[in-house]
Amino acid sequence: MATESLFLTEAEQQRIIKAIREAEKQTSGEIRLHIEKKCQTADVMERAKQVFLLLKLDQTSERNGVLFYLAYEDRKFAVLGDKGINEKVPAGFWDSTKELLRQHFSKGLFLDGLCLGIEEAGLQLKKHFPYSTNDINELPDDISFG
Repeated sequence: MATESLFLTEAEQQRIIKAIREAEKQTSGEIRLHIEKKCQTADVMERAKQVFLLLKLDQTSERNGVLFYLAYEDRKFAVLGDKGINEKVPAGFWDSTKELLRQHFSKGLFLDGLCLGIEEAGLQLKKHFPYSTNDINELPDDISFG
């Protein structure tokens, strides 16, 4: 088991996976979470972009993948959406989601912050990428640990 997975209990991981599945029931978007102890680059967005490609979030049919990235010891996080999302949404689209995460993370409430942030992302994505009955879950819903 990766040391990063010790950051969350098995029950907490299952709660997050459930939040991802519930959010994806509202949208054709794909949501992934990657957690690691330390950010492996100086710039958190640069690391999020690396992980985004590693998890193949750039390979969804509508280019509507979203990555929640957390380096918990460094207290860094990012929310990164793919090209298809960025072409449709206004500037600052992820600001409310990031603020929700920031409020919870600053209090050490990582589990609540992640679950609520994922829920918020599903609601936001629903406006531009609604769920359709023929939607296929293109990527795993599990948590990735680095």
